[in-house]
Amino acid sequence: MNFQPTTLNERIDSLDILRGFSLLGILLVNMFAFYLPMPHILDLNYWFTEAMDIIWQQNLDIYVQSSFYPLFSMLFGYGLAMQFMKSQETGVNFYKFAPKRLVILLILGLLHAFLIWWGDILATYAVCGFFLLLFIRFSGGWLLTFGLVINGFFHFFILAIYFLTGIASTEVEKPALDIEMINSAITAYGVGSWTDAFTQRLSDLSVQLGFDMWIMSLLTILPYMLIGAAFAKWRLIERAKELKIVWIIMAIIFVSVGLFVKSAPYTFTRTYLLDYLKVYVGGPLLSIGYISLIVSICLIPIANKLLKPIAKAGRMSLTLYIMQSIICTILFYNFGFSLYGQVDVQMGTVIAISIYVVQIIFVEIWFIKFRQGPLEMAIKRITYKKILPEK
Repeated sequence: MNFQPTTLNERIDSLDILRGFSLLGILLVNMFAFYLPMPHILDLNYWFTEAMDIIWQQNLDIYVQSSFYPLFSMLFGYGLAMQFMKSQETGVNFYKFAPKRLVILLILGLLHAFLIWWGDILATYAVCGFFLLLFIRFSGGWLLTFGLVINGFFHFFILAIYFLTGIASTEVEKPALDIEMINSAITAYGVGSWTDAFTQRLSDLSVQLGFDMWIMSLLTILPYMLIGAAFAKWRLIERAKELKIVWIIMAIIFVSVGLFVKSAPYTFTRTYLLDYLKVYVGGPLLSIGYISLIVSICLIPIANKLLKPIAKAGRMSLTLYIMQSIICTILFYNFGFSLYGQVDVQMGTVIAISIYVVQIIFVEIWFIKFRQGPLEMAIKRITYKKILPEK
């Protein structure tokens, strides 16, 4: 029996709905980086001066920021573990096709980063995915343990520095801005040519893909992948009906605690400790809460039908992710509609939601004729074409 990618009959609707939901969250977060000189703005809380901008930014910070990359990381780990378990059932060597798929994802991510938008996450996921392959054979309990230990080491190291230096309870100060780099980005993207944007993109990538970023990825993104893989080994989503009470309780607890932790810097005095907890504790907790909430909602019979358009978007999440970058660079950069730096937070949010709605419509039209997204189709064809079971 040849190993084949997941068929329509084998797909899990709630997983696709989660991926589709993640696309909106990721776009809402990325929107700042499309129309503002990121990553040279170190703290968005000090960037905006208009009251309405501050309110919108703070709400996005609480409900969206730092909660969707852990969510998507867990889904990535869940999917890879599902492929591993399927390979065991079919007798195919998982390591013949998994690294190949990750290499393709890495190449696609690098092309995306260098030619379209500097904020790519695909290459990071691919690199972390290679490390995940080292753990994928372990049981769910071990995978969860590895994830918590790696992430716990990160927390211990950072918090030790915070308390040893005495900055934990210190109120967050306005960071110094690199005005030269900010002006360079505004000029290149706002009024420059494609070549100017490309040159600036290389400069931004030197910040985005710095050595410290890769270390941070292995201490944050990889653990979430391991946790997602553990959930897959336990088939928590497939067993959602059986575990209905567990999912509902998790939704209530993780959403409540996640929102409380993420709101703390705005509810109380904004200290470095609360800011850290907001991003690296509250964000992941809320992401688990969102997963639990959506899985619980999907247990309602009519929910899957109502959310089917989002599930379809989830089936071609890779294509839509790249499409978002293409659309946004055309909208904001000077070789397109030149809206860079010209929109406020509210308008940026409206644009993000509008793009997502257009993508949902596009997906509905696409699936009238095709069964997979174009990038998904190409990657699966390259990956699985010559894979045969072991003799």
